[in-house]
Amino acid sequence: MSSKKKKLKKGFTTGAAAAAAVKAALLSFFSKYPKTVEIRFLTGEKKNITIHELKKTSANSYEALVIKDAGDDPDITHKARIGAEVTLSDSKNVIINITGGQGVGRITKPGLELPVGQPAINPGPQKMIHNCVQEVFTKFNIKQKQVDIKIFVPQGEKLAKKTLNARLGIIGGISILGTTGIVTPMSHDAYIATIQSGISVAAARGINTLVFTTGRRSERFAMENLKSLDEEAFIQTGDFFKASIDMALLQPQIQTIIYTVFFGKAVKMALGFEHTHAAKSELTLNKLAVWAMEITGSNKLKNQIASANTARHAFSFINPEYPELICHVGKKIKANAKQFSNNKFNIKVIIFDFNGNIAFDSRI
Repeated sequence: MSSKKKKLKKGFTTGAAAAAAVKAALLSFFSKYPKTVEIRFLTGEKKNITIHELKKTSANSYEALVIKDAGDDPDITHKARIGAEVTLSDSKNVIINITGGQGVGRITKPGLELPVGQPAINPGPQKMIHNCVQEVFTKFNIKQKQVDIKIFVPQGEKLAKKTLNARLGIIGGISILGTTGIVTPMSHDAYIATIQSGISVAAARGINTLVFTTGRRSERFAMENLKSLDEEAFIQTGDFFKASIDMALLQPQIQTIIYTVFFGKAVKMALGFEHTHAAKSELTLNKLAVWAMEITGSNKLKNQIASANTARHAFSFINPEYPELICHVGKKIKANAKQFSNNKFNIKVIIFDFNGNIAFDSRI
């Protein structure tokens, strides 16, 4: 049997699509309409993105549309049209305003990365958009303009019905997402294969301690706190709690696994879910509220957690006032991981707050 596997194609996020649309519209003020624009992702990588449509909408406004490409792991926004209308006006310095138009959701509940009332355009995409404006202005030596940017998604309201946005309090459209701008294929088989490959590489280097992270952000914080470990020791396991342990069990020399997670995933892991999918959020908050009452005796905290919108929101009531509840969650993760591994591994758990500070560390 051939060991060769198709290399899955990466894509770009709705945030990268929005940034490309902004750049194309802005360039149109100073040069001919671009057919493609070069986007620098927040990883430093670059990509040329095709402009689907570009037109002048008023004397001082241009509008551009980009077709979002999710690569070989398409999600519901794959092939969606992501647009930006850019308006320039005179100013004493550079001012950049970003708003959401048709099909872009608005935040109506606390607990997300953005405050209530703001359009659901996450910090990563906003940074990419700012970077694009600065690149264009630097190229054409522009130092005194106000840029009003409206991001829109023509089919955004329809697409949002296929997501959990409404449950999370994002109303009226989709979220403009992306921590880096790049979509890495996340299909089940492909992700498991990626985890297995990472563990195999670590084992081949003689590494016996692995650090399991749930994504890029938790990995970054883990690397900052565990600088003595080789880069190959850090494995992004996503939602695959049990499957990642199963993969580690295939390598006899692995002795220790350090889990580094944010609180949302931590609660699901504490409940023993083998796969920590977001669809189980309501159940996790209800159980967390029960734990809160059992451990702290605070009926107020129990009610706050039970009525929270997200685990991030619930965490704002828990940390730092109730470390014993966070400790309980961490210990439950450790116990479940040990059970999944048949007690083969020395399990350690680190729970980060959402700024990357350590809220619980079983190593202490």
